[in-house]
Amino acid sequence: MATPRRALPGPFSGLSVKLIATIVVVILAVEVVIYLPSAASYRLNWLDDRLRVGIVAARVLDAVPDAMDLPRVLTDRLLTSAGAQAIVYRREGQSQLIDFEDAQPLTDVVTVDLRQRDIATMVLGTLDTLFMGGDRTLRIVGTEDAQPERIVEVIMPETPMRADLLIYSRNLFVLSIILAVITSVVLYFIVSRILIAPIRRLTFNMMGYREAPENASLIVAPSRRRDEIGIMERELAAMESNIFSMLRQRRHLADLGLAVAKINHDLRNTLTSAQLLSDQVATLDDPKVQRLAPRLVNSIDKAIGFAQSVLDYGRQSATPPRPAPVRLQAMIQESALEAGLAGHPGIRWVNAVPDSAEIEADPDQLGRIFVNLLKNAREALEAKLAELEDPMVETRFAREADRVTLTVSDNGPGLPPRARDNLFVAFEGSARAGGTGLGLAIARELVEAHGGHLSHVDQPQGTRFDVVLPTSLRTA
Repeated sequence: MATPRRALPGPFSGLSVKLIATIVVVILAVEVVIYLPSAASYRLNWLDDRLRVGIVAARVLDAVPDAMDLPRVLTDRLLTSAGAQAIVYRREGQSQLIDFEDAQPLTDVVTVDLRQRDIATMVLGTLDTLFMGGDRTLRIVGTEDAQPERIVEVIMPETPMRADLLIYSRNLFVLSIILAVITSVVLYFIVSRILIAPIRRLTFNMMGYREAPENASLIVAPSRRRDEIGIMERELAAMESNIFSMLRQRRHLADLGLAVAKINHDLRNTLTSAQLLSDQVATLDDPKVQRLAPRLVNSIDKAIGFAQSVLDYGRQSATPPRPAPVRLQAMIQESALEAGLAGHPGIRWVNAVPDSAEIEADPDQLGRIFVNLLKNAREALEAKLAELEDPMVETRFAREADRVTLTVSDNGPGLPPRARDNLFVAFEGSARAGGTGLGLAIARELVEAHGGHLSHVDQPQGTRFDVVLPTSLRTA
């Protein structure tokens, strides 16, 4: 059943939206960090402007011996230009005050000492003005640069400064939003062209190729980029090409296997008929027939065995193991009987597996593993039976923490170089002429299905295979 195809995200969803949102958030976060010193600097400049007007008024007072001699029109103009309610000038232990004629008593006074200009004080003062300010009275304290011993105080309402600071903050926020949007849009189109568009192309290609992996026209065409995207395009193209070739080859092999199975089936029937005829020929009294008949029968038997093994391999199912307690000694002894090894007149059989050895495994599949291994050992020894003093096949057992190792070894001639180079490869790993090599291939598949591994161990004489299995089989 085909899996429904998932729709690709739109141009303003998925990675695109995440990218734009991330850029906007980062820019706004940077603006927040920049805003506090900037707003503190704006507030400081605003206060310095008011203090300078106070310093001008102080110089006027300094030029007049008695502040009472100043015209009221002049003092009111000085206060109005500074936006102040009163200005105090302190020098040499004396204080002079100018204020409006109908000035009201001051309440809720907040002192801002401009002689302290560190960034922490300025930022804290700005936050205090924004969140706590309003109807309070400011007392701005400062000095002249040329005469720091002379102190000027400007007393004024806080409302104008807070209103200007809010306008500045609003303008800066609007500017930050515009900057974030413009930057996001520009970066989106740049990154979309460099990154998102190629990723969308690769994603669309993978989704399309997944639906029709045997369509070579869907293999992605890599670009000439040398970055990670270019590497990914080339690797994806190579992977899709390999998958295409593998699927094409497997389809051909499947078709060929079906044809071979049909041929083998007909060939086996023909060979069976030939075997019956050869048996009848073997009963004739002609000396030539008697001499040639055994070779004929042996050749036909090998051909039938080959055809049968190919059919069995083709019918082999890929069912997962069904675990059950298996007593290894009894299982191996039964496998030796089936392999024609137990009770063999010319080969000594040694089953050194303890009677108490037991694991969780599929008994049928485990039996097939050892039937194949023991049968291969028997056939190898039978081929050199006349040259061996004490032909022997032995099975040993070793247990570790979470696995067991079962060893099948013989003292025969060992594996020829061709068989060593093609071990566990069907139709190529046979050590004897006319063999198919299917026994080891099937045994390895069954061992790996149990979560173990089958390996050949080099030794000075003979052949040894180790079957390593977990003590308990885990199934899905």
